[in-house]
Amino acid sequence: MQIRIRPKSLHHKSSGSILQQTAYWGKVKENQGFQTMVFEMEIVITGNNPRNKHRNREIISEDILVVLRNIGSGASMAYIPYGPAFDPGEEERGRFLEELSESLRTYLPHGCILIRYDLPWESVWVADENRYNSEGIWMGPPAPVTRELRMNFDTKKRNLRKSPTDILPSHTIFLDLKKEEEILLRQMKSKTRYNIRLALRKGIKVHELDTDGLALWYNLYKQTAIRNGITLHDPEYFSTVLKTKVSESRSKSTVHLLLAEADGDPLAAMFLAISGKRATYLYGASSSVHREMMGTYALQWNAIRKARETGCKEYDLFGISETPDPSHPMYGLYRFKTGFGGYKYHRQGCWDYPFNTEQYEIYRSVEMNSTGYHLS
Repeated sequence: MQIRIRPKSLHHKSSGSILQQTAYWGKVKENQGFQTMVFEMEIVITGNNPRNKHRNREIISEDILVVLRNIGSGASMAYIPYGPAFDPGEEERGRFLEELSESLRTYLPHGCILIRYDLPWESVWVADENRYNSEGIWMGPPAPVTRELRMNFDTKKRNLRKSPTDILPSHTIFLDLKKEEEILLRQMKSKTRYNIRLALRKGIKVHELDTDGLALWYNLYKQTAIRNGITLHDPEYFSTVLKTKVSESRSKSTVHLLLAEADGDPLAAMFLAISGKRATYLYGASSSVHREMMGTYALQWNAIRKARETGCKEYDLFGISETPDPSHPMYGLYRFKTGFGGYKYHRQGCWDYPFNTEQYEIYRSVEMNSTGYHLS
């Protein structure tokens, strides 16, 4: 396998279903003060690669979005959110990331001490039957040292490190929107299905807000953050996500702010993002009162229906705990989101490729002492 890369403009980035790898997301990050870079990646696969059994040579082209983050003392990190999308196969992943990292190195700023890949690939440990308990529940991947040994197998430098923290959600639920609505409802847990119908009987209405509705959203978001002990982001963060538009681009995405209310009382709101054939439940918030109205269920069902109407084939519920552990801070989201059916998808999470080992170890030590859940 060989990799050739060349820089290109953000507006010429190719399309895809991963929101965080679109020109829209790059523009959001730029509007939030980050520098972005786009590279066209050409992957040449020869006949001895397991992905290429029937042809002697295959060329695959894919664009990747890189977000540069200042991490202090003149140093920076090249962060690749949910990328690259191309998966070379389990046995090739480490070598592929190593070659890609060395190829990108030439184009990155002098003070860049690492590349961080927020990999969208499914964890290889999902297929390991020893990682399931007697009830058939996945127990998560093994310790980082074991994962690093596997990822670095057959690499030249053995330089890939599991990051101390994952930035974007690594564990999620996907719904198959190719199915009819009645089938989607039937595959939900009975309590979820009941709560959706209860909300509709109570007269909850869902409609879309424009940018004038951001203050209403932020009030619900503050209630949710305080209730769940989440670090608050300022209003401008969400304003940027909703207001950013990329009209002249091959990778267009749209974001919709939806509100569930009853008798004029706001109950819940969410950001629904649509990119390619995928819809993503990006951010959600709910009121601390009238929770018996089940506004979050009506809101989610409306978003699923809207996604189907726009032609989406899958719906990403975007973030659950990796296991059904009641002590996990995301366990509430696990219970709520698994109620909608679908299937669990466990990504590999963030992986680092350090360029400057000494500076990386210092940064890693600081990061390990300040991990937590945050938006990105």
